[in-house]
Amino acid sequence: MRTYHIWTVGCQMNKADSERLGRELAGLGYHETDQMGKADVIVINSCSVRQNAENRVASRLGILRALKRDKPDCLIALMGCMVGQDQGELRRRFPHVDLFLPPQAFDALLDRLSEQQDAPAVDTSRADGSAVSRFVNIMHGCDNFCTYCIVPYRRGRERSRSIDEILCEVEGLVARGAKEIVFLGQNVDSYGKTLPGKPDLADLLRETNAVPGLLRIRFLTSHPRDMSTRLIQAVADLDKVCEYINLPVQAGDDEVLKAMRRGYYVDEYRALVRRIRAAMPEVGLTTDVIVGFPGERPEQFESTRALLEELRFDAVHVAVYSPRPGTIAARMVDDVPPEEKDRRLQVVERLQQTISMERHQELVGRTMEILVERQTGGKWEGRTRGNKLAFFRFDGDCLGQLVSVRITSASAWSLQGATDETNVFQPTSVPVRNVS
Repeated sequence: MRTYHIWTVGCQMNKADSERLGRELAGLGYHETDQMGKADVIVINSCSVRQNAENRVASRLGILRALKRDKPDCLIALMGCMVGQDQGELRRRFPHVDLFLPPQAFDALLDRLSEQQDAPAVDTSRADGSAVSRFVNIMHGCDNFCTYCIVPYRRGRERSRSIDEILCEVEGLVARGAKEIVFLGQNVDSYGKTLPGKPDLADLLRETNAVPGLLRIRFLTSHPRDMSTRLIQAVADLDKVCEYINLPVQAGDDEVLKAMRRGYYVDEYRALVRRIRAAMPEVGLTTDVIVGFPGERPEQFESTRALLEELRFDAVHVAVYSPRPGTIAARMVDDVPPEEKDRRLQVVERLQQTISMERHQELVGRTMEILVERQTGGKWEGRTRGNKLAFFRFDGDCLGQLVSVRITSASAWSLQGATDETNVFQPTSVPVRNVS
């Protein structure tokens, strides 16, 4: 039996690429193994957004050097953002790697494996198992060129997949057991600009909302500049589209935002948040923040902290700035000391922990619709429409079902609840208002 092992680091888009590659490998007759040392094909799906991610990949490739020496017939491939146009340095550092594959470009691997074996293609459903939620990349690349970000240089310019192609993939995943689809893009709300007729994300959501058997739809990650009234209204109107938006602000100071080339002012972002919450009072709203960007003064960081306190997001993903070679910001003076970056990180984390706890406590006593994703430690685990993690006990099998759960307690990170035979599988309604 031929086997493969895929090790993935980085964002949800990388995870989606790995899942898609897994389905293709299953189609060639390969079976997944979680034991890297026993695999015939080993794929490392890399990320270069942060130095720590590159270091982890390099460490894993170092381990594979010894494995290749002991098992020379195994095929090792490096794919993802670390594999840019100039692969010479990578080939020098990792001569034991057989294939270097840029993002989404894994046809060379499939072609090589096809040439090595004569087995016919098989049903790929086993590659998906019974996973409830699946990622689907609807576009690749980025046209924004934020000064701190390496993605446009590694993944290229923006390219959107057609609605028909995406729907075909969605229908296939639903046929294999998926109940939730999460659309992914570096700036997912700019979807469609490169397609004939320029369909937008709202169009794609409306088409996907009609897919039989699909229970929920989400999308990640949105750019504030491209979040249109039309898209907000689609999220509010469509019953399968969850009221959840990740809207990275990155900084709460106009001067820092300009240095980052984010393309909006703080007041514009603040007004956008108000419009979203006016249309969907129950929306789950999260954001991303970078602390310690070059030139960020203490008072500018304080503006960011104050904005987070004012807008009270459900969650904040905070990162310490680290220069990425090849970006515009890498040419700036990285003048915020490491210890000050760490202090700012801790300030944001402590603030958000308090806010998340308070927002979760507001849900205690309410009944929430949960899509059940897995069972862990004797409890069922799932998420609300607003993407809050919830745990509850139930004696039956409710995997992949919508369950009404009464929230009994909360922490900063998750909800605990209870259910019984009388309130299982009863979706809750969500208030919707028109966007003005």
